[in-house]
Amino acid sequence: MRTTTGWQADGATATLLRTTLERRDLRPDDLAIRVDYCGVCHTDLHAVRGHDGEESRPLVPGHEFTGVVTETGPAVTGFSVGDPVAVGNIVDSCGECPMCRAGQENFCHTFPTLTYSGVDRHDGSTTLGGYSREYVVRDRFAYPLPAGLDPAAAAPLLCAGITVWEPLHTLGVGPHSRVAVAGLGGLGHLAVKIAVALGADTSVISRSPDKADDARRLGAHGLVVSTDPEQMAGARDRFDVVIDTISAPHDLGPYLRLVAMDGTLSHLGHLGPVTVETMDLLLGRKKLSSAGSGGRPATAAMLDFCAEHGITADIELLPSARVNEALDRLGRNDVRYRFVLDMSDLG
Repeated sequence: MRTTTGWQADGATATLLRTTLERRDLRPDDLAIRVDYCGVCHTDLHAVRGHDGEESRPLVPGHEFTGVVTETGPAVTGFSVGDPVAVGNIVDSCGECPMCRAGQENFCHTFPTLTYSGVDRHDGSTTLGGYSREYVVRDRFAYPLPAGLDPAAAAPLLCAGITVWEPLHTLGVGPHSRVAVAGLGGLGHLAVKIAVALGADTSVISRSPDKADDARRLGAHGLVVSTDPEQMAGARDRFDVVIDTISAPHDLGPYLRLVAMDGTLSHLGHLGPVTVETMDLLLGRKKLSSAGSGGRPATAAMLDFCAEHGITADIELLPSARVNEALDRLGRNDVRYRFVLDMSDLG
């Protein structure tokens, strides 16, 4: 085994403590990566707050990170030491089921191995995430980081970026599309940037008119205030695609009513149970869909697209020693729009 340093959850205090971590010795198709930057996702916050402290299930969050290859296994041919790379929230899959064969490893029938709190397919150990100075990963689940992308601001593309890219790309969003993005947070601001780059007429749906300036800065063409009944009524049946990134439980009805005939509401932000009135779907043959992360081909395509169009996340960069502050502020929605940890202070 090899050792590194990282931030591990303490179940008693719901905080992260700096500690020594073990990484596996490299398998033939593994890469060792020096983690330079790791994004802070709402999933990390929920995981830390929900951790029971069980020693057999250690928790080291972090599933959107960039860094540099420091060592390769003997069977690795696509990467060399010194290559800049990115890793997302999936680090393995069965590779054999219909979903994996279709390049949708995110929907692996045996469930993909997650970057943290997953179960390693070889030794059964718990995967430890990117809040650490080193990560060891199967080469198929690392991606070359395109030249021109700032590695710190690119880190959130590997979770938030691919999560919104998947429905926008799959639903065929392009120059003739009318898109609305509900919620202007970590996912939402990237959905706006990507939809605009795809050529869509893009609007933001927000509870507050205070987001108007940010919406315009991100490239949006309009803002619909969801707490204004007149604005919501005026936007009825307007959008071909509504990307719903709101993380809290909410009524989908008002957002479905904004979807145009034969259009789609893609529900991404809140993964809990929802209740839908059939009439909100029936009136206009509307569709309700969802998406989660992306497979290897889509992730690579997303990175190339973002490099071509200069898209990265709007971030606040903090030294990793301030990780607990970042999680606390994230819980209060005090960030525009993604925290990223600089892992260099780990040595």
